[in-house]
Amino acid sequence: MVKAVAALVVFLAILPGMSLNAAEQPIIPPPPQVAASSYLLMDADTGDVLVENNAHEALPPASLTKIMTSYIAAMEIDAGRIHLNDQVPISVKAWKAPGSRMFVREGTTVPLEDLLQGIIVQSGNDASIAVAEHIAGSEDAFAAMMNQQAEILGMTASHFVNATGLPTEGHQSSAWDLAQLTVSLINRFPEHYQLYSERSFTYNDIEQPNRNRLLWRDRTVDGVKTGHTEEAGFCLVASALRGNMRLISVVMGTDSDEARMRESQKLLSYGFRYFETQKLYDAGVPLKTERLYYGEADEIELGLAEPVLVTIPRGSYEDLQAELSIPAAVEAPVTEGDPLGELILSLYDKEVYRAPLVALESVEQAGLFSRFMDWVSLFFADLLGSD
Repeated sequence: MVKAVAALVVFLAILPGMSLNAAEQPIIPPPPQVAASSYLLMDADTGDVLVENNAHEALPPASLTKIMTSYIAAMEIDAGRIHLNDQVPISVKAWKAPGSRMFVREGTTVPLEDLLQGIIVQSGNDASIAVAEHIAGSEDAFAAMMNQQAEILGMTASHFVNATGLPTEGHQSSAWDLAQLTVSLINRFPEHYQLYSERSFTYNDIEQPNRNRLLWRDRTVDGVKTGHTEEAGFCLVASALRGNMRLISVVMGTDSDEARMRESQKLLSYGFRYFETQKLYDAGVPLKTERLYYGEADEIELGLAEPVLVTIPRGSYEDLQAELSIPAAVEAPVTEGDPLGELILSLYDKEVYRAPLVALESVEQAGLFSRFMDWVSLFFADLLGSD
């Protein structure tokens, strides 16, 4: 229990170089002009959006759809419902799929592992339909699974009608949604995500290069997916890792393959040049030992339930200010994980992060005599503190 009295503000000095003094804010140039109908640049670790334009607008995603198709497959593999060595039958519908293809043949079976590479590297519409039918029985049923996951991931502008991204009325997504999906893919299925960095794949003696040509231009880029239809224009979700910072860029509606690469490079270069990701605190590490009243222990350790990462202008780490806001009296019983205050981070007098400060242990209520003594202590503390 937390007694409803004035909060105690404690300034932290546990980060090397962390300042309590106001400093001059660095000048960040305006973001680049991007020739796309919708675009976004996001820090994958913090979720901070560094650049955006029409990022929530629902647009045709073309083959960016296949990020969700492969995500569902990875989820089913992880759950043990399908396996990479599954022999997947190829239907007439899959075989006849128009557009980009892996060139599977109707009436044959293909290992699921090959089909996933066909989806991710070759952008095969035939492979996408075959996997959708293998998982859900039909492409329509698979689309329902896609929409279910979109809702779980908070992809509010997305609605999927097929597994391929071929133009269909009502089939849509947004730059923000696709960035959210990509972050979840990378964090939840890192081994599966490695397929996105493959530069080519050969099936039936037909070698096809990965359509994401940024894999050749920038060694730090390790994904993700291209898309193109006449309706959608040229689209690209790209991800790059430099040091401890991963950025996700999304461009939709550019006018050429070269343009989607060029505009993606603009965004990534801007983000890496002018921003940085800093991990400030680990979860479960004590930040403050606080006096505890009415408990079997006289003190309790406070910390964070989740690690703290922030995206800040490059070079401004030493200007961060951190404080703990803690109630003046914390009372037992306390259960591990109970919120008992807040961590507040500020930069140049602007709040950049706020998180609950939680109990790192459970403490039971003490016996009657100990509680009485603590009551007396608090009573006189209140008297002395009153005017």
